[in-house]
Amino acid sequence: MTDDNAFGKALRRLRGNRSVRDVAHLANCGKSYVSDLETGRRSPTPAIAEALDEALDAGGELKRLAAAPPSSPLADQAAALRSGILDAIAAGPMTEASVEDWEWTVARQGRATRYLPEQEQLRQLVAEFGDLQRVLARRHPPAVRRRLLVAAAGLSGLLALTLLKLGDESSTSWWRTARSIAAAAEDRATVSWLYAHEAYQLYYNNDLHGAVELAVRAQHLAGGLPCVGPALAAPLEARAQARRGREDEAAAALTRAESALGRLDESDQVPSAFGYSESQLRFHAGNAWTHIQRTQRAREEHDRALLLYPPDDHTDRALIGLDRAMCAALDGDPAAAAEQATHTLLALPEQHRSALIFYRARDVAAKVPDARSLPEGRMLRDVLELPAGEG
Repeated sequence: MTDDNAFGKALRRLRGNRSVRDVAHLANCGKSYVSDLETGRRSPTPAIAEALDEALDAGGELKRLAAAPPSSPLADQAAALRSGILDAIAAGPMTEASVEDWEWTVARQGRATRYLPEQEQLRQLVAEFGDLQRVLARRHPPAVRRRLLVAAAGLSGLLALTLLKLGDESSTSWWRTARSIAAAAEDRATVSWLYAHEAYQLYYNNDLHGAVELAVRAQHLAGGLPCVGPALAAPLEARAQARRGREDEAAAALTRAESALGRLDESDQVPSAFGYSESQLRFHAGNAWTHIQRTQRAREEHDRALLLYPPDDHTDRALIGLDRAMCAALDGDPAAAAEQATHTLLALPEQHRSALIFYRARDVAAKVPDARSLPEGRMLRDVLELPAGEG
């Protein structure tokens, strides 16, 4: 049989010989409130439970009981136990192994962006960020704190990127959060990386001027450092300039992209949100040439990209397929364009049919004005009526 007043009984036991008044003073709450908690007439708030836990040196027992009393589901009790042990660990000094584990965790989440469905990654990122926030709440030596801040900036950036792919507008605020954390760590490479990725937010919101501005800033902030930010930002600048019809500026940005990629260490040329690779550059170059309507050049880049991408990189391979459909539309073959776009969407595993993919597919449909009169066009329109993630 469960005890519905486990918190009150634990509070009374931990209070010992101290008066209710003394405990209330230590926890900065009212005497009657403490009495009501002991008798079970009132339930503790998380803040009061934490204050009483610290005042009575309860080692997390009161916080755990407030979060999940014995009458709650076992899963909730397990979660409360986990939270308590993490608090206890975070209260002590961080070891080198602990800091390295956080850095490895963030790097792993960056690699997961290449294959993990966005909804699942969002769930994992939220859990990881909650744990890291608990660690950051404690005092650490400056060097350790800086490394933890860089890790937190990376997780924040991944949260923003994942929300962007899901079409969630709250991604905008996460970019600013991530940049604030990176600035606190005084890490130029991370700030540059964040501006480069944030430029994509503006790009997909059709703010091409703003996308170019952020992409240029990302390259400037790197200050010549051989880091991922410029390698990621220059191709995005090229794509935005191409959509603005500025072929010379787009070509110049692609040249800078080639140079930035060439300066990267091999460890940064990896399939990860924190890396940039030859396959990505070919994909982005193909997209830029598609927007300039240089379809033959675009197809050459598409072919090179598809040879480099692994089969499980679903998102970028799908985006390349939609670019190829756009090329067909630009070449005056609406049936082929609609068929290619439909095939790309239906061949994609349902969990990877994100809002970003549908956004690009609608661009193709918009380039086929007479598609409703074609069987291929009607099929594409039907697929686009489905919510993202279905098919």
